[in-house]
This record gives sequence, C-alpha cells and structure tokens, in this order.
Amino acid sequence: MKKRTDNFDKFSNQKKGSAIKEEFRQQKRKIKQEARAAGEEMRKKKLDKQRGIKEEDGGSPAKYEARGPKKPFKTAEKNAGKQFGKKHPRQEKNAKPDPSPQPISFKKNTNDTEQMPLNKFIAHGGVCGRREAAELVKEGKVTVNGDKIFEPGYKVSGKDKVIVKGKQVFLQRNAVYILLNKPKDYLTTSADPQGRKTVLDLVKQATTERVYPVGRLDRNTTGVLVLTNDGELAQKLTHPSFEIKKIYEVTLDKPVAKKDLESILNGLVLEDGPVKADAVGYSEGNNKNVVGIEIHSGRNRIVRRIFEHLGYDVRALDRVMFANLTKKNVDRGKWRFLNEKEVRLLKFMNNSFVRKQKVS
Repeated sequence: MKKRTDNFDKFSNQKKGSAIKEEFRQQKRKIKQEARAAGEEMRKKKLDKQRGIKEEDGGSPAKYEARGPKKPFKTAEKNAGKQFGKKHPRQEKNAKPDPSPQPISFKKNTNDTEQMPLNKFIAHGGVCGRREAAELVKEGKVTVNGDKIFEPGYKVSGKDKVIVKGKQVFLQRNAVYILLNKPKDYLTTSADPQGRKTVLDLVKQATTERVYPVGRLDRNTTGVLVLTNDGELAQKLTHPSFEIKKIYEVTLDKPVAKKDLESILNGLVLEDGPVKADAVGYSEGNNKNVVGIEIHSGRNRIVRRIFEHLGYDVRALDRVMFANLTKKNVDRGKWRFLNEKEVRLLKFMNNSFVRKQKVS
C-alpha cells in the first residue's frame, strides 16, 4: 500500500489556529471543573466525618440538601469515558462495556403554546429543513387545522393540527445528531418513490425520532453526512451565507495538471457563476489522479462540475470532512452519535469551519 504524503493531509487533517485555541480552552476548563468537583467532594467527606456521619449511611437527606446539591463529577467522568470508548479507571478489569451507543439528549426549548412560523414548525417536527418546508407550504402540501396554508411564515403552535402530505407533524422534544459514513448507491433523501435505498435505511436502528439528512450527497458520492431532527441547526449548516467548510478526496480518470490546480485556486467561471477552492493539492505523492480539495460552496454537484469543466472524469468522490466532522473510526455504511462538544461547536458555528465574513 502506498504511503500517503502530507500534500493533502496538511490542510485536511491539520487543525487550524482557532481550533487549537478552542481545544486548549476546553481542556483547561475541564481540568478546572474536575479539580473543583474533586475538592468539593473531599470537603464533603471531611465535614461528614466531623459530624459523625458514616459514609455508608449516606447521611440525612435534609442535611445534604442544606449543604448544597451533589456534584456530578463521578457520573460525568464515567459518561465521558463511555462516550470516547475509554475504560473508566475505577471500572473492574473484567467489566464489559455497553455495546450499544446512546445519543446525548438535547432538550429543545419548545412548548405547545409557543408560536412559530409554519416552515420552522415543520422543520422542528423532523420532516425536513426550513427551506424545503417553505417549498412544501408554497406548493399547497400543508394544512393547518383543516385549512390549506400557502404562507411559510404563518404562525402556528403545538396545539394546532399540522398535516404535511397527509401525515400529522408533531414537535420533536429530543434532538438527535448522527454522523454517517455514506456508502455508494444510497440516496440522500427521506424517501424514494422508486423504492431505491436511502441513507435512512442505514440509521433506522439508531433512534425512534424522525431524522433527515443535512444537505445532499450524490448517489455515488461517499463520506461524511449528518442526520438530525434539529431543523434550526440544519438550516445553519446548509444556508449559503455560512459557507460551511467541506473537504473532498477526488479520484480522476487521468493525472491532474499543476496548472489546473492553480486554476481551481484562482477561480473558475461555471454556468451558474464563479467558484474557487480554498485549498487543493495532490492527495498521494506519486499518484496525480487523486486530489484533495477544500471548498466552502454548497452549490449542487460543485466539485464534480469543477473537474468536468477542466476536462476530467470523476471516478470517485469522497467527502472526508464536513464542518470539522470527519469519518475517523466510522467504517463505510456505519454511523455514530455526535458527542456534546461536537454539537456545541456546530450550534455556535465555530470559526474553524465557517468562513470569516468580511466587515463592510
């Protein structure tokens, strides 16, 4: 097997400055929290000993309530160990890890009386993203309390009966976030009229919540794909104004000329307007047929069209990174739940994967 050079890895795997700073801050904060929690635990034990309360007795609930709530240090530490596949240091040697990964529960701040635009309601119901929901409303495929509504901004609440394509929509109470390493021959849709395989077939055992893919990958494109029922996050990750970072590995029918790589960096004009990559390079040192490209544009089939415009035939296209999420340790066709830190970075649009906007 050929050894890969760092021509592509240096911009696909290397962490940006902001990501390194954020990771350092998170680690420093975690160490402080753990030290604070451990100190509090020791103070409690010392105080219990002075009061003559035995550890196995647990003490009086009223006394513990007066001293303040219990610290979640042990539970949080154990859960963190499970999340990253590490054995907790206090576990028994022969203890078996939980074979079934569990999603992190994120409660949505929605209730039955809160009013919101109809397309937002549909998105929060896990049907699709906001833009797709708006199109469904405009096409007359949505009714509210028996009346057909054509305005996406029409205000509704959880008490209203919202029907989309004959099925009632309910607000999702628990948000689910899944990363899938998409294989070939699967459509990135919720359903296919022709009965072809979709990405939802691969994650149907993950959750009982109704999730849908964020953005699209062509049927023959593989790699990182996010599925969720969080319509607000899906809207952010797919909206052109955020320009989310994506990195692809492209296998072509012939070696790519260096002048063509420079043209991609400098910018090309396609039928739907100009486009240029943020970084591009050979993925393997001796194999000029494999190229890595970093791009923020979310236009339809943009990577394939860039190389086809230059006269190349794309033999394989694999998305290796999407918004700083990679398919590391996730085999083709498999999935995993996003951890809490990953979700938090996505929700706050971390600068490491969002293009910095120019100040006007």
